[in-house]
Amino acid sequence: MKSNKAVVKELRPKGEVRGIAPHIREVLAELGEDPGRDGLLRTPERVEKALQFLTSGYRTDIHQIINGAFYEVKYDEMVVVKDIEFFSLCEHHLLPFFGKIHVAYLPKTRVIGLSKLPRIVDAYARRLQIQERLTQQVAQTIQEVLDPVGVGVICEARHFCMMMRGVEKQHSAATTSAMLGAFRRRKETRDEFLALVSHRGNGY
Repeated sequence: MKSNKAVVKELRPKGEVRGIAPHIREVLAELGEDPGRDGLLRTPERVEKALQFLTSGYRTDIHQIINGAFYEVKYDEMVVVKDIEFFSLCEHHLLPFFGKIHVAYLPKTRVIGLSKLPRIVDAYARRLQIQERLTQQVAQTIQEVLDPVGVGVICEARHFCMMMRGVEKQHSAATTSAMLGAFRRRKETRDEFLALVSHRGNGY
C-alpha cells in the first residue's frame, strides 16, 4: 500500500561539505586506532571542520573578495606585495605545503587595494592544489580583474609529502613562477621584480 506520509528532505547550502566525520571514524579504525577512546572521540568532527576551512576556497567568490576595490591613479611603476604567507593541501597525498608568494604588477590606469592580493592568494591556496597551478591561478586572476601591463608571481614552498614521507628531505624547497604580459616580454622587468623580492631589507 502506498504511503501518504510526507517526505522531508534536508536542504543544505550549495557546496557545503557534510558527512565526512563518519568516514574519518572508519579511517581511524582501519589504522588500528579506537575511535571511541577519549582522545579521538571528537576527532572526526574536528577533522571535518578543518577540511571545510582548508578547502573553503572552492566556495569563495573572487569578485566578492575584490568588491570593487579599484583606484584610478596615474602610476606606471611596479607594485609589489611580497612574503604573502599561505598554507595549502597537496592534492596527491592531502598533506600540507606552505610558504610565501610574491606578487607584482605594472598598472595601466588603476591599482587594486593591497589587502586584496593576499585574499586572492588564500582563495586559491584553500583548495586541493599543486604549487604550479596555484602560482598560475593567482597570476591569471590578477591579470583578468585588473588588466595591468603585466603580472609576476613567484611562489616558494615546502611540501610535507617530501618532508614526512617519500624522499624525506626536510630542507628542500620548491620555487615556481608565472610571468604574464610585460613580465614575460621584458627581461629588465623580470630582473627588477626578482631584485625587489630577493631584497629582504629590515622587514618593513
